[in-house]
Amino acid sequence: MSRKYKFNNKEGLYFVSFATVYWIDVFIRDQYCWESLSSLDYCRKNKGMEIYAWCFMPSHVHLIFRAKENNPGDLLRDFKTFTSKKIQKLMVENLQESRKEWIQWMMKRAGSKNSNVQNSQFWQQHNKPIELLSQKVIDQKVDYIHHNPVDAGFVKEPHYWKYSSAIDYSGGTGLLEIDYV
Repeated sequence: MSRKYKFNNKEGLYFVSFATVYWIDVFIRDQYCWESLSSLDYCRKNKGMEIYAWCFMPSHVHLIFRAKENNPGDLLRDFKTFTSKKIQKLMVENLQESRKEWIQWMMKRAGSKNSNVQNSQFWQQHNKPIELLSQKVIDQKVDYIHHNPVDAGFVKEPHYWKYSSAIDYSGGTGLLEIDYV
């Protein structure tokens, strides 16, 4: 793995993006979004994750965070492992999930190609962490995260996107308590 894709400064503030395998649109179901939000909230309250900005897109997540215990890689790994198992279980149990068999097949296919995975793979493995070293770069990344749904054509204004911290930055209260930069 390249050095540019590692958490080199364990105390750093990081921007990460991570996607589902094959960019499958999983986060179009509220149930899966709520489970992931619940997990982020747990990480914030119990595992020392400081969350500064976030956004769930249909197939990927953007996050700006810091690990109070100087373990950003471990923290993100634990979040991804838990949500992977939980969301796959929810999919199997969801009678309304019309794409269930196809999604399971795609995740098993991805898992079979990855020696680090025993069965199905939900998330792509890389996170592409970028350490944010200046206020200018932090502001750029927060703006990028919040405008992602606008640029994708889902909403006209960032604060209209339900699964994002944009509402918090525009004076409202979002779905997940955040820390401010």
